[in-house]
Amino acid sequence: MSKLEALYASSGRCVVAIPVKNEADHILPCLYALAAQTASRAFEVLLLLNDCTDSTPALVHDVRSELPFVVHVQECTLPPARASAGLARKMAMDHAAKRSGARGILLTTDADSRVAPDWLQTNLAAIAAGADAVAGQAELDENDAAALPRQMLEDESRVQHFTTLLDEIANLLDPEPADPLPRHTQHSGASIAVTTEMFLRAGGIPDVAVGEDRAFFRALQRVDARIRHCPQTRVTVSGRLHGRATGGMADTMRRRIGQPDAWLDDCLEPTADAARRARLRGTARAYWRKRDTRHVEHLAAVLQLPEAVVREALDGRMFGAAWQRLEDFSPVLRRRLIPALDLDREIRKAEALLEALRSAPELPVSAGMARVDVPHDLFEAAG
Repeated sequence: MSKLEALYASSGRCVVAIPVKNEADHILPCLYALAAQTASRAFEVLLLLNDCTDSTPALVHDVRSELPFVVHVQECTLPPARASAGLARKMAMDHAAKRSGARGILLTTDADSRVAPDWLQTNLAAIAAGADAVAGQAELDENDAAALPRQMLEDESRVQHFTTLLDEIANLLDPEPADPLPRHTQHSGASIAVTTEMFLRAGGIPDVAVGEDRAFFRALQRVDARIRHCPQTRVTVSGRLHGRATGGMADTMRRRIGQPDAWLDDCLEPTADAARRARLRGTARAYWRKRDTRHVEHLAAVLQLPEAVVREALDGRMFGAAWQRLEDFSPVLRRRLIPALDLDREIRKAEALLEALRSAPELPVSAGMARVDVPHDLFEAAG
């Protein structure tokens, strides 16, 4: 019996949760893409029809009997003060979790997205290989992308290149055995898979108006979930400029067309800061794994924190929670934004640092251990 077959035999239901609001133009392509899945595993789809005033409910009703999976429909009307994309996804996933069972698997995508034919298969394969959660990679619809300003797409490509460089640096300084290269860096609600057990352990989707996807992955990290950023798990997302969620992707793109952002996304930071963060995280992780407190005094001094705070954090049962506590309190780890005008300079710094790290054969990475002894002079190019 293969790992996938064993997963099928031992797990509960597999449920795909989709929040939907006035998606008459997209809901059928979304459902047909799910109907085209190559995976042999049976699954169900739960649609949360949130404040729909167009023909979406009628379209779903007409097509549901033709689909090769069971479609559960939950209709709701959210109070204006509470209505948001984040709350809608939370509600959809909560309903799906009740159907999946304690040993089930939950997935979610967007109503205006089209998952790849092997989307379910690659998600399940990653979970069978040991992941607790899988982040898929979202790709902009080609036709929608063609209608966007060329400069905007080029700028986004440069940002993505920089993001990848920082991720490769982090992988060298603090490797994640459950998430090896190649991988990506996205945390998009358009493609998430998670075991029901880990979903509940993390507290479910956080109740935030926007950015619930990133907030959920931060919650997963706090409980040491094994997260796989799977490059094979792909979904095509809409590049429309007028979306359903205030503050969502459509609003962001429309704003950037009118006036490019002066600062890069707040998930990015200067190369030197990112490298220092990864290096210190790797050091803290090594101490936490070994329960080695002999050098806590030095780590506390570097983090500019009381030794008791560092010792208490690293004595916790979960490293993710410990590290987030250190990040919250350490002034050294306070994030700085990058001016958009500095992007090219930061790319050059990241490229130089990555090359220096790659060409340091005297610094082997043993299995599961961070490169905590990297000489400081390797970071001079990034400073």
